[in-house]
Amino acid sequence: MKNIFKFIYACLMLSIVSCNDAIEIEQPGRLGAENAFQSVSDLRAGLLGAYNFLDTTGEIGLTAAMTDESHRGKDNGGQNNDEQNFNINSSNAYVSRIWGSNYGAIGMANRVIQAAPSIDSTEDQDEYDNVLGQAHAIRAFAHFQILTYFSPDYTDDSALAGLLVTSPAVDIFEPRPRSTNGEFYTAINADLDMASSLINASEGVTFMGADFVTALRARMAAYRGQYSVADGYAESLLANYSIATQEEYTAMFEDSDFTEVIFSLERSIGDSYDGQGTEGGGWVGSLFAFIDATASGGPFMEMSRAVFNILDGTDDVRLSRNLNIAESTIDPTYETNDNYLNDDMLLVFKYPGGTQPLLNDLKVFRASEMLLIRAEAAADAGDLPGAAILLNQLRDARYGSAQSEYSFNTQEEAFKGILDERRLELLFEGHRWVDLKRLGSRAELEEGKIDRDAKECENLADCTLPKTDYRFTLPIPLSETTANSGVDQNDGY
Repeated sequence: MKNIFKFIYACLMLSIVSCNDAIEIEQPGRLGAENAFQSVSDLRAGLLGAYNFLDTTGEIGLTAAMTDESHRGKDNGGQNNDEQNFNINSSNAYVSRIWGSNYGAIGMANRVIQAAPSIDSTEDQDEYDNVLGQAHAIRAFAHFQILTYFSPDYTDDSALAGLLVTSPAVDIFEPRPRSTNGEFYTAINADLDMASSLINASEGVTFMGADFVTALRARMAAYRGQYSVADGYAESLLANYSIATQEEYTAMFEDSDFTEVIFSLERSIGDSYDGQGTEGGGWVGSLFAFIDATASGGPFMEMSRAVFNILDGTDDVRLSRNLNIAESTIDPTYETNDNYLNDDMLLVFKYPGGTQPLLNDLKVFRASEMLLIRAEAAADAGDLPGAAILLNQLRDARYGSAQSEYSFNTQEEAFKGILDERRLELLFEGHRWVDLKRLGSRAELEEGKIDRDAKECENLADCTLPKTDYRFTLPIPLSETTANSGVDQNDGY
């Protein structure tokens, strides 16, 4: 995937995408898929174009800014002010990016899938099957991302998700309604079944293989509350993937160790994402700093005090991996310091970059998430000791030695422990907003779901969100509602 940016031109030739990225124009003279794809190698180029649309920096940026993961840094000039204050609307750039990147991937995957039957596959049947299988996997993943961010309730099959797009030929002038979660789940499972039957080779962690399919099934089942199903998928993956040691965990986010990486999106110098952009889509580290992850690198979003206070003084490798300790300035008097925004500097170090500062791969599925899914399944089944054992396994790995063990008396305590551990383990990876939405009630969080430091809240209009707040579902982007009169907006927007 080092050169997938070269195929962006193929994407442009193959599609005329309207502003909503999901509704496409059919017009005379358009180069259709049946003409654009004439060989297996053409299908491969189209597949790479679909991968090129996939991007999770919108999810990472929105989550870090809107939850309790980050707070404005010393060089902040207004970046993420709306998200920090929960001012989310249909014009939000993160919202548009999440919608657009996923529907862009769906559009290209649809073209590959549509063109495949017309291709003579005898030249390389295995490659043909593998490419087609990955196209189905991409479409499944992108549809699930849309459901995750735009559906109000993952467990309700009758709730609305997004636009279910399984064909590249859509009339832009026809109003198109949203489909239900149930319809989405049916289509996603059909794509995953097809992917499983076709994918026949492993191409490394930056391509969707059989283990990607299993990981997506595990996550989707957990989000739906189908925990016995989720547990089986997660357990099967943990038979082949180890939980990283402290050294491996550090190296994983420098893209030099893949012990527990199931799937990641590759980002490289010279690809179409090699560019800085504070709203994502470029170097993922540029969601937090302008130049690099140092004191002089323009930090405009820093680790929240709430997270730092949990990790401070521990041997947890997640402290040194997520915080540039050497360059940070820790103010022990921050609670009473009126100038703490300048004196208390907590530099995000999750994505330091390798050959290029701030440029790192985007980890999508890791073994530790599967372990945490198993803990959720145990807690849901009332196996509180089993949930504690799984959390303790992860905790011991991150500390490098045996620690005081989790012990739960109620399901609520177990889910609170799981939510706390996910907060640290998946920090700055785009999970916290989703986790608060789906697990906050099971953990019986007392007030709001977002746990910000009181000092940081002095600079914000609101400190937290109520458990049932409508902003735990994103609005359908304005570009979509303007172009598509058939789409219903989510409540509250």
